[in-house]
Amino acid sequence: MRLVLASIAALVLAAPAFATPTEDFRELIADYEAFTAERDLGARARQGDLEAAASWPDMSLEAIEAWDAGMAGFDERIDAIDPADLPADEQANYAVLSYELDSAVAVPWATTAMIPFTNDSGFHTNASFAALTTRVRSVEEAEAWIAKLNALPDYLGEQQAWLTRGIETGFTQPRAILQGVADQIEAQITPVGESELLTPIRNLPETIPASERERLMAEATEAVETSALPAQRDLHAFFTETYMPAARDSLGARDLPGGEDLYRALVQQHTTLDLTPEEVHARGQAEVARIRAEMDAVIAETGFDGDFAEFLDFLRTDPQFYAQSERELMMAASYLAKKADDAMPAFFHHLPRLSYGVRPVPAAIAPNYTTGRYWPGDAESGQAGGYMVNTYRLDQRPLYELPALTVHEAVPGHHHQIAIAQELENVPEFRKQGYITAFGEGWGLYTEFLGVDMGMYETPYEHFGRLTYEMWRACRLVADTGIHWYGWSRDEAEACFLENSALAPLNITNEVSRYISWPGQALAYKTGELLIRELRADAESQLGEAFDLAAFHDRILDEGGVPLGYLENKMRAWIADQGA
Repeated sequence: MRLVLASIAALVLAAPAFATPTEDFRELIADYEAFTAERDLGARARQGDLEAAASWPDMSLEAIEAWDAGMAGFDERIDAIDPADLPADEQANYAVLSYELDSAVAVPWATTAMIPFTNDSGFHTNASFAALTTRVRSVEEAEAWIAKLNALPDYLGEQQAWLTRGIETGFTQPRAILQGVADQIEAQITPVGESELLTPIRNLPETIPASERERLMAEATEAVETSALPAQRDLHAFFTETYMPAARDSLGARDLPGGEDLYRALVQQHTTLDLTPEEVHARGQAEVARIRAEMDAVIAETGFDGDFAEFLDFLRTDPQFYAQSERELMMAASYLAKKADDAMPAFFHHLPRLSYGVRPVPAAIAPNYTTGRYWPGDAESGQAGGYMVNTYRLDQRPLYELPALTVHEAVPGHHHQIAIAQELENVPEFRKQGYITAFGEGWGLYTEFLGVDMGMYETPYEHFGRLTYEMWRACRLVADTGIHWYGWSRDEAEACFLENSALAPLNITNEVSRYISWPGQALAYKTGELLIRELRADAESQLGEAFDLAAFHDRILDEGGVPLGYLENKMRAWIADQGA
């Protein structure tokens, strides 16, 4: 559904005179949520809105301009409110909403819409993931999915128009990361009968009569054949024949129009802190040195006779560290997930109701996809969370890294944190559904450290795998700022990972492509993790035997994702209260 542009002015106007700051703020929240709900097709679909279930997001120029204008209006309204005038139960709302609005104004959608994809995901994979996660339970929902397939050409066409605008303005992704994207698009162009877009119809419940199931499958097949596949073919042709030749040669965001200001804004957006690229780069270098010393200690523990580079070669090449089949890798990941589940009650008093599954990354996108990722679930629609494991190229998926990956993506990492946020009560919807990267990814990286306490690492090699993952995030600080601020080449960016971690070469290549294509996002992980570890160390030191680790974790998560400045203030107040 398209935004009703005429309604925007009414939503962003300031509240009436003589209202209290709290009344102003609550009216702002109501207007903001009404405004954003219009684009939240997933939420509307879960509430039974079949029109939303049949639609893709409106990516027209008018819709994006309306969105940016709305965000700017809301930002003006929140800037007029002093948080000191608000009650305690509104402080988290203010911190999160202020951050979201400031970010939306600093980096408007009309800017990022010209680069609507990274090396491994984006608008071109949305149809595949929609097919993977859509659960059809009625004839009406099946017909909505078929309508959605028929609407795919318009959606991809609007995205293509933004790509064209990017070409015209010099705002493109680097050519160096584009072949993998082209391959992902091409991989989705399969024979009709093999199309993953038919998955929701293939999985229709038996309660639907067979004759209806046959009709729906015939209509869905026609929609794939006449609408979806031709649209994907057209996108692939445009991408390879027009976009790729016109893309820029340079890698860094600094080389984009207005690139210096853009990258500074992205650094602050993704870290949620007032940090400069230079400060982040220096922090990364310090962390690389610290972690490297810990790695050397673990190598000594193994008794390995050789230098650091030889140890890395041993880890990357010895068959004992690699699964021999996709099933073996998935079973290992599933075992570790249940092992983590078993430990959870000892480290958290509050556990979420929503479960999660262990799933392979879809084959069409796996070659250029990251090693693992979490896909949020939704209790209302009956969809569990998904711990996604990449089974492509088993020789690049070492088992010694799997414990760290599992706790990060599943529990106590992303699934636990996001499921807790989804269950928050008496908070605005944006608090439940929003995702602040520095908080969420900082928490995910912290849980890799927590995995030591949970007994997740049984061998020195698995401990080294954890340190490799931590080094991975430390090198991100160095590589991201190196590429986008200091003008580094790919080889310079990859050197940190190759020389200091056991990450497989394919993972390093894919990850550096990700940092090239997604400026600033990689900075969030270490920034958030370092703060949480600092807060825990301070709590342990100040509280001594009175320190309750489970209570500490619950307090970190009990308001959902928040900016790091707010988190620090909140946790230092909690430490003081516990010690009183």
